[in-house]
Amino acid sequence: MKYIKTSHPAFRRVTEEKWQVLCQLPTPCYVLEEEALRRNGEILRGIQDRTGCKILLAQKAFSNFNLYPMLFEYLAGTEASGLYETRLGKTYMPQGECHVFCGAYKETEFAELLKYADHIVFNSVSQLKKYGGLAKQAGKSIGLRINPECSTQEGHEIYDPCAPGGRLGVTKEIWEEQMTEELVSLLDGLHFHTLCEQNADALEITLRAVEERFGEVLKGMKWLNMGGGHHITREDYDVELLLNCVQRMQEAYNLEIYLEPGEAVALNAGYLVSEVLDVTRNGAVVNAILDMSAACHTPDVIEMPYRPPVMNSGEKDEKKFTYCFGGPTCLSGDVVGDYSFDDELKEGDKILFGDMAIYTTCKNNTFNGMKLPDIYLLKEDGSTECLARFGYDDFEGRLGESESL
Repeated sequence: MKYIKTSHPAFRRVTEEKWQVLCQLPTPCYVLEEEALRRNGEILRGIQDRTGCKILLAQKAFSNFNLYPMLFEYLAGTEASGLYETRLGKTYMPQGECHVFCGAYKETEFAELLKYADHIVFNSVSQLKKYGGLAKQAGKSIGLRINPECSTQEGHEIYDPCAPGGRLGVTKEIWEEQMTEELVSLLDGLHFHTLCEQNADALEITLRAVEERFGEVLKGMKWLNMGGGHHITREDYDVELLLNCVQRMQEAYNLEIYLEPGEAVALNAGYLVSEVLDVTRNGAVVNAILDMSAACHTPDVIEMPYRPPVMNSGEKDEKKFTYCFGGPTCLSGDVVGDYSFDDELKEGDKILFGDMAIYTTCKNNTFNGMKLPDIYLLKEDGSTECLARFGYDDFEGRLGESESL
């Protein structure tokens, strides 16, 4: 078996045979890789086995429910950000725990939410006051999100809930001003989520801030949810430090510990296969126009922003031929980034983007009437299975009632 030479972990498992299989798929398409998902799952299950903590799938990053039965072999359940994700998790991973956190719950949806969620986390004292009693009567485990006011991120300000004036979580000041004994008695646990693609050292720093501000409160809780953003399945992640953090909090406060990573579950576990439609030049810039769109199919490329890995490519001007990858939409800024190659690109060439299982299939859109990419599963035996096909009806249906309804 001949593997394609690459230094990026997103392509470590790509063999010549696998690349040929991927090239035969209609483009653009997402391809989820069973082998990589199971590899990540083994790592996460190992952490649970060693500590007794519970790890949940944060569906906001990966919500391909077809694979939930397989993922349940490794995880304790799902985490949701609202009614629809909660229902999805309960429907397709029914044996697992179903947790939900939302910045604010909608009154007309809360009764339905109670049908699916096991744990409900509130974002504010006022929301806890409004819905906490109802949730408790329904037999749910109740939590409150806290803000430890400890920023550990650099360059990802859009994902930093600890930034001054942020809307997510209760600060120590607000806790002291607004929390009553009656409200505290409703709580089973506390929740924080402050990390983004970070290592365990950031968690260690954050836990110090949590203990400094809420240590006394933790002594009366049953559980602590440390949120997501833990890049546990990344090659350089400090697993031992994570284990120490979890075990220390368990022992110090007699708590059940939850982690709810999204990216770590599906990190480097998928691809986006695209095709070159045209090559154009504007001055010194050579543009390769693809049948994928950054704005539509990989929105985090623009929102975060970041430059996704591409197989067999180098940085700008690192190799002989450099191209600016862009989509076919009318948005001038629909650009992925600059990539260089040993050989010239031409119409019909296939491009393989890596680490495309996360924040893609669950976040894409149909701006400009762009077709949503089909979704395939690359099985461990090397065969592929189409999990979802999309067409014109998906574009029309989200804008109004179609003639066929």
